[in-house]
Amino acid sequence: MGNWIQPENHWGDICPTYRKRFSVRKEALKEAHLEVTALGVYQIRLNGKRITDMVLMPGWTTYQKRLQVQTYDITEQLSDENCLEITVGKGWYRSPVPGWLSDEDRARRDGLPPALFCTISLEDKSHQMIKLEADSTWEVLKSPILFSEIYDGETYDARLEGSKETEAVIAYEYEGGELIPQQGEWIREQERIQAARVFTDANGLRIVDFGQEVTGYVEFQVNAKDGDMVEISHGEILDREGNFYNENYRAAKSKITYICKEGNQIWHPQMTFFGFRYLRLDHFPGEARPEQFIAIAVYSDMKRTGFIESGHSLLNQLVSNVFWGQRGNFLDVPTDCPQRDERLGWTGDAQAFIKTAAYNYDVQRFFTKWLADLSLEQKEDGSIPYVIPANAINSGSAAWDDAVTICPWQLYMTYGDVDILRNQFQAMIKYIEYITNSTTTKYLWTGGTHFGDWLGLDAKEGSYEGSSRKDLIASAFYAHSTELVIKTGEVLGEEVSRYKNLLENIRKTFQKTYPTYNTQTEYVLAIHFGLANNPAQSAKELVSIIHKAGDKLQTGFVGTPYLLHVLSRFGESRLAYKLLLRTKYPSWLYPVTKGATTIWEHWDGIKEDGSLWSADMNSFNHYAYGTVLDWIYEVAAGIQPLEEEPGFQKLRLEPHPSKELGWLQVRFESRCGTIYSSWKYVGDQVRYEIATPCETVLVIDGVEKLIEAGRYVFFGG
Repeated sequence: MGNWIQPENHWGDICPTYRKRFSVRKEALKEAHLEVTALGVYQIRLNGKRITDMVLMPGWTTYQKRLQVQTYDITEQLSDENCLEITVGKGWYRSPVPGWLSDEDRARRDGLPPALFCTISLEDKSHQMIKLEADSTWEVLKSPILFSEIYDGETYDARLEGSKETEAVIAYEYEGGELIPQQGEWIREQERIQAARVFTDANGLRIVDFGQEVTGYVEFQVNAKDGDMVEISHGEILDREGNFYNENYRAAKSKITYICKEGNQIWHPQMTFFGFRYLRLDHFPGEARPEQFIAIAVYSDMKRTGFIESGHSLLNQLVSNVFWGQRGNFLDVPTDCPQRDERLGWTGDAQAFIKTAAYNYDVQRFFTKWLADLSLEQKEDGSIPYVIPANAINSGSAAWDDAVTICPWQLYMTYGDVDILRNQFQAMIKYIEYITNSTTTKYLWTGGTHFGDWLGLDAKEGSYEGSSRKDLIASAFYAHSTELVIKTGEVLGEEVSRYKNLLENIRKTFQKTYPTYNTQTEYVLAIHFGLANNPAQSAKELVSIIHKAGDKLQTGFVGTPYLLHVLSRFGESRLAYKLLLRTKYPSWLYPVTKGATTIWEHWDGIKEDGSLWSADMNSFNHYAYGTVLDWIYEVAAGIQPLEEEPGFQKLRLEPHPSKELGWLQVRFESRCGTIYSSWKYVGDQVRYEIATPCETVLVIDGVEKLIEAGRYVFFGG
């Protein structure tokens, strides 16, 4: 395929800037477009100015199978004489992602060419078209970016700006995946947050605190002399002595180095990103004041659709933390965390959180792109890699692989788009066949390697895995995914009788094999997935073991998303609220009392005495436990979609008020219009205010009625 170029000489870490000078008759020009992609990430300047606020393009896809191409309208930015410059950095393509790659793989990745694909399309007013493709008429020069990489950061020498020494380019024979139009959401610079304070920690180091953890980069202003150096390290937290801490970043250096030119200057990185709240000023000329530092949040450009506010200040902060956690981890792919040497699209986190994600933001386009990569990465045997894009990581774990069924179904329920199911159905079936063919026990999922109830609290201190039986978890998700295949097939008009028989046998075998449950997660999964012999009795037993635990949750990544839903379904909303509003460890609000501004990976990432869970795996921006918000939307506020009318064409609205909370206001911008549910206590009564864009089954105090679209006020007991 043509249109690809690379530098004639390989410059190692230095980011190349490709340059094309061209002329147009502006007065005769009708329109002009630029098509671009690169092996790495790129930034464009036309006549010295950025043409877009998009960053980190072309994003992250399964590069061996497909690569996104972006199209920009540059009509208004052209002059008669033009200079187009495109700088290419390593990005995800050439960085050592994940951070535990072997030295051989690192060297291979680092040696890949920073190739560029570009076409300039010019159409004049007489409809004549000229295409200027990347070819030998282009030139390349060394940019001031001496180093840029996803994990380790960026080095920039401002003294090299305006370099005029150019070298030749040569054609690059692209043998990668299909070039496709932009499918995912664009990645943009979003909020700009001024530093809250600059202080000196107990170690005598200057620290910048933004008061909020963000994903993105810092923009700083400095008045310096030629050759002065700025060196900044990033961190999420302070240790218990109040000192800068970032050991939990593991091998990721997360550092920027800027070599100054003379005078006042403003700069921020261009080809990388960090997860951070704090900066350590390892070198910084002169005084450092808060107004000199701006944190620029960077994430996929999703429309916000969910809004939650309550009478509980700590809960409101938790809601804020979930939103910031989603923004910080929805940077083109749904990553586990944005800071350490990982930042991968873990499937288990995505499937657990997708319902909450789809209430908070419009994520249809975001997940459609990611699920397309998931289908492409699916193994020949039908298993799903633990992370997408896969990066040579293993596959075949229950609750992780089940993203292939859970995510499409949830998108269908939220947005009502049948194409989502149609595009993913074969991958869903292939996954069920994988389990059926690989299990060591017919009608269960036994054998294999599973993560279990990851970070469950019912195991010994320091354990990564809870004590729930892995085969039980795997078999429960086997049933759940089979049921989703049946539902999907029925929507699509496919023959699914085989899977109905399979599900019936899975349920019978599960009930016979697992007549009793040992942990909160085991109870929750058996009840929620319709596998318990006597759901009501099992729910009572679940309540009993929660009470025996001191009214504490003990669930991990697998059980937590469903825990409060199961309790409320069986009349235990009061206990659900008690778990939600608990402030002591373990609880959702415990990190809030410790100053969290995003969701933690561990319930006790920072322990009550100020010590840390670990340095090895202790992220403070890990959105998975933010799944609790979907309970607030669906149970506390009562907004529930109906399977027979997906996309909220019709809904059920059954709020569950709580005196401990006092009042709640929830708004959701559905595809069919705004849904609003609020309640507050007025004496012994509850005042409900409802707005719905569609026919709605309303349930208040157990009384069900059908209401039409409109705004309503009701009073209940």
